[in-house]
Amino acid sequence: MKGNGVAEGSDEIYGFSMVKRAALKSLPSLLMALVLGVTLSPHSAQANELKVWDQLKSANSKGYVLLMRHALAPGVGDPSNFNVNDCSTQRNLSDEGRQDAADIGQWLQQRKVKIARVESSRWCRAKETAQLLNIGKVRLNKNLDSLFQATDLINHPQTLNIKKRIVSHRNSSGLLVFVGHSVNIQAAVGVSLESGQGVLVRATPRGEIKVMGYSPTP
Repeated sequence: MKGNGVAEGSDEIYGFSMVKRAALKSLPSLLMALVLGVTLSPHSAQANELKVWDQLKSANSKGYVLLMRHALAPGVGDPSNFNVNDCSTQRNLSDEGRQDAADIGQWLQQRKVKIARVESSRWCRAKETAQLLNIGKVRLNKNLDSLFQATDLINHPQTLNIKKRIVSHRNSSGLLVFVGHSVNIQAAVGVSLESGQGVLVRATPRGEIKVMGYSPTP
């Protein structure tokens, strides 16, 4: 007997042994559920996000636009001596970013989706990303240039132009690809992307822009 009158080995020792024992008995099931949740949920979510790409292979597929953030370019913004025509004055892709861009391009090519047109910001990191995708001739579009230092991004003329382009593409076949910057994409479609990631959108008959899926994060 303990000094408190409770026998050694009793289920009442410390007042919660029975609770602990019940919890331990259920622990394997809880752990299994946790493991399944961690291992299956992300894959299921990713599968749903990528499933739309199968639909793009159809000849009847129209109106899809991929807005892609440039691949990894370490840092924020650009140097004070920035010159759009001089890559040495800009924040550029790292070696990892270049490899990521090439890998994303291979992924897109494997989807066997018809590419209607590829357009890019004039910033070197976006232009190089678009070129490394190797999915078509890259055309520069100043409306995709970074709005990092701009104000009222949602109503900015560049944002409105890109949204208009998305809507006007609604009845056109082939994937329209825009390669640009995170702030621009978020202003246009309300989605924040990782470096090298893309969001697939399509306009409704009413002109609303809907998110349909994503391309993988490098």
